[in-house]
Amino acid sequence: MDRRDFLTTIGAAGALASTGRALAASKSGYDPTEKSVAELSQAMASGHTSSLALVKAYRARIERFDRGADGLHSILALNPDAEAAAAALDAERAAGHVRSPLHGIPIVLKDNIETKDPLPTTAGSHAFARSTHDQDADLVARLRAAGVVVLGKANLSEWANFRCNQSSSGWSGVGGQTGNAYDRHRNPSGSSSGSGASAAASFCAVAVGSETDGSILSPAANNGLVGLKPTIGMVSGRGVVPLSPRQDTAGPMGRCVADVALLAEFMSDRPLMSDGSAFHLNGLSLAGVRVGVMPLDAHAHPKTGALRTQALNALKAQGAVLVDLKNPAGFETMGLPEWEALQFEFKDAINRYLAGLDPAKVPSRTLTDLIAFNRAHADIEMPFFGQDIFELSDAKGPLTDPAYLEARAVLDRCADREGLAALFAAPVDVLFATGGGPASLIDHVWGDRGAGGGGAPIASAAAIAGYPSLTVPGGIIEGLPVGLTLVAPRFKDGHLLQIGAALERLLPARVPPRLV
Repeated sequence: MDRRDFLTTIGAAGALASTGRALAASKSGYDPTEKSVAELSQAMASGHTSSLALVKAYRARIERFDRGADGLHSILALNPDAEAAAAALDAERAAGHVRSPLHGIPIVLKDNIETKDPLPTTAGSHAFARSTHDQDADLVARLRAAGVVVLGKANLSEWANFRCNQSSSGWSGVGGQTGNAYDRHRNPSGSSSGSGASAAASFCAVAVGSETDGSILSPAANNGLVGLKPTIGMVSGRGVVPLSPRQDTAGPMGRCVADVALLAEFMSDRPLMSDGSAFHLNGLSLAGVRVGVMPLDAHAHPKTGALRTQALNALKAQGAVLVDLKNPAGFETMGLPEWEALQFEFKDAINRYLAGLDPAKVPSRTLTDLIAFNRAHADIEMPFFGQDIFELSDAKGPLTDPAYLEARAVLDRCADREGLAALFAAPVDVLFATGGGPASLIDHVWGDRGAGGGGAPIASAAAIAGYPSLTVPGGIIEGLPVGLTLVAPRFKDGHLLQIGAALERLLPARVPPRLV
């Protein structure tokens, strides 16, 4: 079954057919390209556009730039109920009821996040081709209550890029290969690749991705976006296809810090400000803020140093106190124990998740069954790379295994106690480093090699230890975006966003992609 056949079988053909009408209707209408959530909300409030018109305009843009041989292929499926939902929200606005600043805003969700829409949640795999759900994931229910419109599902690296060591980021059996918004031949990076490319290309107002280690920050940086990986525990994981519940979290990806902060505020189960005060994004002065400056990564692009210096000079000019720090020794040794722990955790988590699905829709009941499914459907599931990670994970024992407990102990020490906790004890308020980008070329022969990954050891440590991390656009190298990474202590997500917004104001570094 190819990609278009799949879209047809899940009922999205009607939604795709409507894009031709939407394209004609949007030519003389409001153009949402590069508009912030605040701008879209104001346009709806003033009557210059409507939620329904925005849905149609985004669909027209998707049809023009995402479909076909030369498209980005970032949108896996459109929601056939989106127009009806938008029309209902427009009626609420006309009656004087506005739910929140997100009322009527069309968003895209990574296709490992369950919704009650007539779309399956596939994780990119044909094994989940009929995996529809009666309820929204908790985070989607919160966003829908705030008035968002689920425009569709974004493509992703199949199984959150945890199937094969030679995978190509942005490829899934269901959705094919997603391209980078700045050059479709380049790697979109991370498993939230479709979320990143679609938000960068203005196929939606803002997108939701998920991360285990790098899958929000990396595609955000490589697609010129702001991306927030929240503190573990801020956002409910119920209804999200798991990799490692210990490290997994969904998070927002958008074109500015304000949009990301707004989505984070409504999708989180806890207040963004840990002291219980009201969250105000722009209420922070950088004067006196202590910034821990991490070393420039030896593998960074040669031109990254100049962008780093520019950002640090801007922070210093605003009164920030720069504190030079070194990477803790444990950062060099946390990779292997993380790899070991993730294999145990994936097997346990995916087996429990599969057991909770309807067997009439998803016959695979265990990871062993998924491996057998891939072998039986190798032509559509394994045309470029195999499933060695699946097989290694399936061979692991329970979470009581001594090897797992030892790996966890090493991670707690290297990433947290002797890692991030030690760095913040300097003391500093936030850690600063260069991030992902520029993106390398897509390679289906070797898989990801220097694909413009997470970029900073502190970002990986934050993923392992559950600290919040943020990437903001840091500039352009050879026409491709590069990100800057910020990490804060646990549950300081609001403070992290405030510092990110202040840095964004100093460095208006986002350059929109030129889609052809």
